[in-house]
Amino acid sequence: MFRPFLAAALALLPAPVLAQALTPAEQAQVDKIVTDTLADTGVPSAEIAIVRGGQIVLSKAYGKQCERCGAADPHLPYQIASISKQFTAAAMLLLQDEGKLSLEDTVGKYLPGVTGGDRITLRQLLSHTAGLQDYWPQDYSFKAMATPITPQGIVDRWARKPLDFEPGTQWQYSNTGYVVAGLIVERVAGEPLLAFLQQRIFRPLGIHAVDQDLARGPGYPDGYRRLALGPVRVETPAARGWLYAAGELSMSAEDLAKWDIARMNRTLLPARDWATQETPVKLTDGSTNGYGLGVSTGVNGGRRFIEHSGEAVGFLSENIVLPDEQAAVVVLTNAWFSDAYSRIASAIGRVVLPAAPANAADQAALTRVRQVYDQLRAGTLDRALLTEDANFYFTPAAQTDYRTSLAPLGEPTGFVQTGATRLRGGYVNRTFRITYPGRTLSVSTYAEPGADGRLEQILVSSAQ
Repeated sequence: MFRPFLAAALALLPAPVLAQALTPAEQAQVDKIVTDTLADTGVPSAEIAIVRGGQIVLSKAYGKQCERCGAADPHLPYQIASISKQFTAAAMLLLQDEGKLSLEDTVGKYLPGVTGGDRITLRQLLSHTAGLQDYWPQDYSFKAMATPITPQGIVDRWARKPLDFEPGTQWQYSNTGYVVAGLIVERVAGEPLLAFLQQRIFRPLGIHAVDQDLARGPGYPDGYRRLALGPVRVETPAARGWLYAAGELSMSAEDLAKWDIARMNRTLLPARDWATQETPVKLTDGSTNGYGLGVSTGVNGGRRFIEHSGEAVGFLSENIVLPDEQAAVVVLTNAWFSDAYSRIASAIGRVVLPAAPANAADQAALTRVRQVYDQLRAGTLDRALLTEDANFYFTPAAQTDYRTSLAPLGEPTGFVQTGATRLRGGYVNRTFRITYPGRTLSVSTYAEPGADGRLEQILVSSAQ
């Protein structure tokens, strides 16, 4: 539910941008970027919004938003997934303003039964430093997601496990922590989280936000999947209840841009709340990775950024704010098999705003991933190398799509790890880049810890 590569999409910002509409040349470049990327990746549609000089200068949709949709409509609400986390954090900050809670309070004061609840603070929940194991590290719907669940059900299954680390000592992305935070907001506010957000944030800003569990069917975008390089198909949504405070919102790119403008102008929330959300939380050793409360922050090329991406079942999204330049880029896509959303955001940045870097490691893991990749393209998958959830994912149909789309490519000319190795949800996450003459693929993996750890995920998609 969180794709980290776009904090990387912030390196090439031109001189400070003025409050001006896009020129015809810029508009043509943006249109070409989006349409070419959709055509290249097979992603059905994208919705974008660009803020310049503190104003929305472009809101536009492209491509096929659903199987029954007509012309692309920039007002359709896409699932923004983990971008929702900053709204959950804002709700908690508003309750702190009213003296109803403090970010230094412990979880146990409001919600019993959470492991370490007597020493995990609310600030640690919102900054992913609580040590609670992430319930959804995979980039696919795991077996349990076919069955509806409640927030308390997520807490009972994942937040009662032993902590992955002592609170405050490490950073590890955790959707579980945000589910706990959402339940606390509801108990303190005395109303559902979404109702609180509608009253305090969305209506005042003119934002039309919808529970993503209800944003299905006529009038809403379809999410799409693709198995390796096989055909693009409508994705089956997860059962209800799986995203909640960790990523429950659907809205248009233009509506999300309204929130970005409020952030730039320090309106709606007290200025101190915006600043608190954007202040990187430090670990007990004094280090930080730049994550605040529901947003990533930092400086790139001498300019500050606030950023978060999101992944829902069939959707990927990116939101980048450059507060000092009064600029922002929002990109929402209705597929979760491609880097189209980050490609589009980076390329738009080179026209009117920012762009990105990477990293390497781990020969033993590379060997294992290469082994399974070769099995997938040969149709000889050794299921002993996979976990129960990964075996659930690789149905006969999935294996067929992998084999028939990958085998014709022949032998790769390159197979390397990109980005840093990190822990999440009890698994080790790595990404790889595979090159062929004229083609590049991306592989996202999660594996059990240890040299012989089985793969929980190996997903292949097209890359630039």
